[in-house]
Amino acid sequence: MFRKISQMKLKHQTIFAVVIAFAVISFWRGVWGLMDEYLFPDNYQLSLWASLILGLAILVATHYVTKELM
Repeated sequence: MFRKISQMKLKHQTIFAVVIAFAVISFWRGVWGLMDEYLFPDNYQLSLWASLILGLAILVATHYVTKELM
């Protein structure tokens, strides 16, 4: 009986993980699509560089903030 329950639990965790992964991928696909449309839509290379710099700036800022919290 316990074996059956653990198998069901594992099966549900896998389905839950797949659903979450799909949601995260869909979210980021939407964000990138919107950035392609609205962030320098006539200059693709400038849009890529601006996205890269903005992303790095956010990562650096959040790194220092979390470092201060610890």
